[in-house]
Amino acid sequence: MIGFLFFGLVIGAIARLIKPGRQNLSILATLGLGVVGSVIGGLLASLIGTGKITELDFLGTVFAIVASVLLIGTAEAITGGKGSTRELR
Repeated sequence: MIGFLFFGLVIGAIARLIKPGRQNLSILATLGLGVVGSVIGGLLASLIGTGKITELDFLGTVFAIVASVLLIGTAEAITGGKGSTRELR
């Protein structure tokens, strides 16, 4: 369980580095989005038959990173983060 949380934090951090712009997310938000992205990535990898959700494999990791980047973008859009293009006039 601790390994899964650590992997989620690493995935969340990698996703934040890949996503352009500055994200206004706490470390807990990064952990949460990374864990959710890891679960989504593991599910996608297991659905296409590359392994189990609990295994660490290359394709599952790639899917997890992509899912986390998308989740971070969605979180920014919902919360109206500082990196958004909306301006108040």
